[in-house]
Amino acid sequence: MLSSYATEWPEIQADHHLTVAVKDNTPPLGFVGPDGQLQGFEIEVARAVARQILGDDATVEFVPVQNRDRFEILYREEADITIAGVTATTMRSRLVYFSRPYYFNSTSVITRQAGITQFADLVGQPIAVLRGSSAIAVLRHRDPDVTLVGVDSYQAALDLLEAGQAAAFVGDRTILVGWSQGDPAYRVLPDRLSSEPLAIAVPKGPQTGALLVAINQALQTLEDSGWLQAQQIRWGLLAPSASQ
Repeated sequence: MLSSYATEWPEIQADHHLTVAVKDNTPPLGFVGPDGQLQGFEIEVARAVARQILGDDATVEFVPVQNRDRFEILYREEADITIAGVTATTMRSRLVYFSRPYYFNSTSVITRQAGITQFADLVGQPIAVLRGSSAIAVLRHRDPDVTLVGVDSYQAALDLLEAGQAAAFVGDRTILVGWSQGDPAYRVLPDRLSSEPLAIAVPKGPQTGALLVAINQALQTLEDSGWLQAQQIRWGLLAPSASQ
C-alpha cells in the first residue's frame, strides 16, 4: 500500500532541485552512454521541465528505477517525479497524478525482412509476441486470423527472427526503436497498431497538485515551441516526415 507522503512543491522550489526517477537501460528513453552519463529522450524531457518550472539554475538528480518501483520510489521520497516510460492509465491514476502526455507510444512491428514494409505484408506469416502481453489483443483485433508465436522474452524473439522462424516481432515501440538503433539490420515499421500516452507521474500530496500544474504548463510550452517534436525526431521516436 502506498503511503500518502511526498516531497512538496514549495520544498522543490526553495531548493531549485528536482529528483527524477528514470530508466537507465532502455534506449532511446534513458540509458548510459559511452561516456558513462545518462542520456536519452526522457532524460532531456526531465532537464527541460526542470528549467521551465525552476529556472535555468535548476539542478536535476537522476535516480535509475526498475519498472516495478516507478511509483513506490515517489512515496519513499527518493524521487520527486517519475519519467520512466510510464503509460498513463485510469487504474494507475488512483495511485499518482499524471501529467499531460509528452509522447504517444504504440504497439509496433519490427522485422529484418526487406520485403516487409507494412503490417499488411505479414498476412499468413508467423509473428512473434510476448506471452501474456497486451499486443496479443491488439493483433487479434487487427487480424483475427493472425499467426502468433509466443515467446518469453525479447531475446527469445530475436532468436526466432534470426533463425527465420518468425517474420516479425510485435511489441512496445520505444523498446523496438532502441533495438533497431542497436542493430541496423532491423527496421521498425511505420504502422502504429495502438496509442498509449507516456506521462510524468507525480505523487499525490497536499501540495503536489501545484507541482502537477507547473509540469503541465512546462510540457505545453515545450510542445507549442516544437521542442518536444524535435526531441522525438532526434531520438528516433518520430520520423521527420510524420511531423510535417
